[in-house]
Amino acid sequence: MLAINKDMYIGAILRVNQGLAPILMESGMHCLGCPSSQMETLEEACYVHGINVDFLTDKLNTYLAEVSGE
Repeated sequence: MLAINKDMYIGAILRVNQGLAPILMESGMHCLGCPSSQMETLEEACYVHGINVDFLTDKLNTYLAEVSGE
């Protein structure tokens, strides 16, 4: 299983698993389709949106572990 980290670009995260999009949106990132999201890291996006990057990273990785059965 590929783990999500704060240095990954938002576009790359969405390519890992489309099920991560709702988690990002629920966290306050509503512009996942905008061009800047392709060149913005998770850490940068969290900073801009006032989101705790460690909390969100854990949430994304928990989802991936659940869907992969780990």
